[in-house]
Amino acid sequence: MKRIKYLSILLLPITVYISFTSVGWMTFLPLIVFFGFVPFLELFFQPDKYNFTKEQEELEKEKKIYSMILYLMIPIQLFFLGYFFVIIQDDGLSLSDIIGKILAMGLMCGVIGINIGHELGHRNNRTDEFLGELLLLTSLNTHFLPYHNGGHHYNVATPNDAATARKNELLYVFWIRSHFMSYFQAWQLENKRMKESNRSWFHWQNRMVIYTFLNILLLVTIYFFFGTYGLICFLGAAIFGITLLETVNYIEHYGLLRKKNKHGRYERVKRTHSWNSDHTIGKVMLFNLSRHSDHHYNGSKHYQLLKSLPESPQMPTGYPGMMILSLFPPLWFSMMNKKLQQLNASSDA
Repeated sequence: MKRIKYLSILLLPITVYISFTSVGWMTFLPLIVFFGFVPFLELFFQPDKYNFTKEQEELEKEKKIYSMILYLMIPIQLFFLGYFFVIIQDDGLSLSDIIGKILAMGLMCGVIGINIGHELGHRNNRTDEFLGELLLLTSLNTHFLPYHNGGHHYNVATPNDAATARKNELLYVFWIRSHFMSYFQAWQLENKRMKESNRSWFHWQNRMVIYTFLNILLLVTIYFFFGTYGLICFLGAAIFGITLLETVNYIEHYGLLRKKNKHGRYERVKRTHSWNSDHTIGKVMLFNLSRHSDHHYNGSKHYQLLKSLPESPQMPTGYPGMMILSLFPPLWFSMMNKKLQQLNASSDA
């Protein structure tokens, strides 16, 4: 069970299929399940702080099933994206039906396209990294990879990081700042890499050049086969997927800052510089993404090995519940600023 529990993510494509083949309120079923039932159920489960022992960790590190589950989701994502373009063309759909199906596809883009793309993008082999790029392309978020690995993990919990939300920063402002600032910084990182290898910025080894070409090619292809309407629907789904990513970024690092030493350098990244959540359902369905503190402490560690440690700041609930809470700034600030104050007081003690 400790291995196949991650197959619970299949609930997402099942509910999306129901959305795609239904009309009325059933088109919103994926959102109802993942942002209604899941956070409600998590209220009745104690956080799971279980970690592998060192011996178990060595054993589980070698188990191929964990990667096979990730690989399984790639054809599922591609199938549903293709199916989306077919079902969205139905002339009998109401505006509400169309919105429900776009949001369902957007949830796939965020949870599978970006989250699993993120996991594979951290792997130290080109095949897995390519598969991560493919998933990120389905959400038009390929710039995530160079920025996340080369920028976010280096600058996290500092004002230099696009994906670290400042204390009292509105989520709706953060969406715009984080997305466009990370895109700009991805170009900066790749251009710097080209310069250091004595290459022009406009070079095939500049990933941002290749990603830009592939994004444009994808959009042109969609327009050619499915017209303006199909293109707009896809953009709606991709934007919703990206919005989910940025909301997750917001809750993962809100208000946390690394200290500077006497030389003006930031302290190294610790497990205290990301919010952590051990709430069972969201943790499993997001492949342990919510054990984010350990992920930033060791970005190359595979998802099944991530640990929960007592020094990591803890979220009051799981990711789905925290994402909903962040949509209401007064409630969010009231709860999270109090937790920040408690953290700062304990660190100064």
